Amino acid sequence: MFKHALLESVKAWVGDPTHGALPLHARVQRAIRQLILDGALDVGRPLPSSRTLAKSLGVSRDTVESAFSQLHSEGFIERRVGSGSFVSERVQRLPGRSRSRRSGVEDKTTLRLSRRGNAIFQSGGVRDFLTPRPFAPGVPETRSFPLQTWERLERQVLKEYGTLALLHSPPQGMEPLRRAIAAYVNLERGARASPENVLVLTSSQQALALCSTVLLDAGDRIFIEDPVYHGASKAFGAAGLECVPVPLDADGLRAEYLAEVNKMPGEGPKAVFLTPSHQFPTGATLSLDRRLAVIEWARQRQGWIIEDDYDSEFHYAGKPTACVQGLDPNERTIYIGTFTKSLFPGLRIGYMVLPSQLVAPMTVARTLLDGHSAPIPQLTLARFIEGGHFGAHVRTMRAVYAERRDVLARLVRQHLAEFVEPHVPSGGMQMPCVFIRNTPEREAVESARRVGIDLLGLSTLYTSNKRKGGFLMGFAAHAPHELDAAVKKLTNVLRELHY
Repeated sequence: MFKHALLESVKAWVGDPTHGALPLHARVQRAIRQLILDGALDVGRPLPSSRTLAKSLGVSRDTVESAFSQLHSEGFIERRVGSGSFVSERVQRLPGRSRSRRSGVEDKTTLRLSRRGNAIFQSGGVRDFLTPRPFAPGVPETRSFPLQTWERLERQVLKEYGTLALLHSPPQGMEPLRRAIAAYVNLERGARASPENVLVLTSSQQALALCSTVLLDAGDRIFIEDPVYHGASKAFGAAGLECVPVPLDADGLRAEYLAEVNKMPGEGPKAVFLTPSHQFPTGATLSLDRRLAVIEWARQRQGWIIEDDYDSEFHYAGKPTACVQGLDPNERTIYIGTFTKSLFPGLRIGYMVLPSQLVAPMTVARTLLDGHSAPIPQLTLARFIEGGHFGAHVRTMRAVYAERRDVLARLVRQHLAEFVEPHVPSGGMQMPCVFIRNTPEREAVESARRVGIDLLGLSTLYTSNKRKGGFLMGFAAHAPHELDAAVKKLTNVLRELHY
């Protein structure tokens, strides 16, 4: 007979609500199998008869017979006519049997990753803010999204396409969406795009990963802004690239550094990463003469310009500057855009506008990552853009975000003036605040997180040692009264660190 403890283990497994979706015989079978895998049942150990076990568990004999038959077919038990059922000798060869839990010895196999895998793991990846907690940067307001309009357009898509919408999308993306994106960036961003050179992706992060691996080899160098968007630096580092930081000023990246570095010994960087419309995190806009200087550098060096236009829709003074891609006649610029911030994070649609010679290589490389984006959201988004709903939503949210930016700036000056200096941006969805006191940034960020506030430390975004302490405060996802409460809570956090 089973020992009482083993019988109780089987009863607990069978009665666990998390296993409720399984048929009863499968629960009995898996409970016994787990005891064998754990080493609780030794090789050659006899099992009780199906009649006895059924009575003990309060189930039918047929249920136990079905469980035993499955265990036998899987090789876990042997059934001998006239003798009963026993734990099979074959389970002795199962991994881990020689170091069972009963022996008290755990198999601590050393985790071995590739250099790239280890770099990715050690970097910590890129953390998405899953819930819109106060001041999480880059999180849009979703409560006022025109959901009924989106649902209506999605129903139109399903009615028109039927089951065709359930099939694979072409890896380059659905043609209606590529056409809509090309028309939008040409009109609103001054780009030079056609549907043929648009590649639809799941995110701008995927675009950065593709650029890192398709355009550059491990060990190659790439210019990056300093400070820089952390998702970019981590993507480049994971690909084995050497990031060369370029300092910034009020006019953005100091383009003269590109030529100076190329005069130094060794092979110069082969690409430059930019957020020219609204630099992350400082908010600076790259001046026209520097844009032209970067384009000239790429022409002379046959380098690549990776332009991330992550939230250019939200500008609050005048009109946004045209993108670098539209100024580049040499087809050396890769333009990256996303709808995650302008619409909603769950959409998971981004894109690249590519030089014509890169369309095929990038599309093939994309098939190795996730194959394609889901067709139904692509087709719905295409109608959302073409019907004017995207433009209307952006205009509405631009006014909302501008008000929230101004509210946050006032609140910071009112409550946090003794700790930080706000740098009020002319666009975007977050405000950098620089410490004016010797405040421990990491402790400030961690203490804020413990009380429900998400801040992004500024010093972590620098590659060089010329770091400025402080944090980014996202303002888009919260109404004025919510910002007010969160700022007062943050004030208490900072005061506790100083007093």
